[in-house]
Amino acid sequence: MKTIYIVRHAKSSWAYREVADIDRPLKERGINDAYLMSKYLSKKIDKPDVFISSVANRALHTGIIFCRNFNYPLSNLQIKKELYSFSDGYLVKTVKALDDSFNSAIIFSHDHGINTFVNKFGSQPIAHVTTCGMIGIRFDEKYWKNIKKGHTILVEFPKNHR
Repeated sequence: MKTIYIVRHAKSSWAYREVADIDRPLKERGINDAYLMSKYLSKKIDKPDVFISSVANRALHTGIIFCRNFNYPLSNLQIKKELYSFSDGYLVKTVKALDDSFNSAIIFSHDHGINTFVNKFGSQPIAHVTTCGMIGIRFDEKYWKNIKKGHTILVEFPKNHR
């Protein structure tokens, strides 16, 4: 059995017009939401075996906050340039390439790709994954490369916890 948790990065700031998209920081609300969600989820789910983030500042900052609240070593946080994509292609490739010694993983990524992924692989249709929203999907598979349709086990959005 394999379980994936997909987290959309927390709310980012558009206040810095001269900053490249990849470097956009989190807003204060985003920092607060990431902290709130990660504290809540650290009590609700077992710590994932591996944490993986897009290289984008907003996704990475979200991942760091989750690492801290899950007591996951920051030095083990994997950063993937390929996850800075707005399609599900690299997300699918990343999940299917996970080491089979990991039974669970949490990935911090971006809109559109996440929506497509959770609707393709989950059992519950999701209209839109909000910023800092998390979807958990369990697969009845031994190998990540074999994942197909799984069972959605968790849908959590910050608005439900404010």
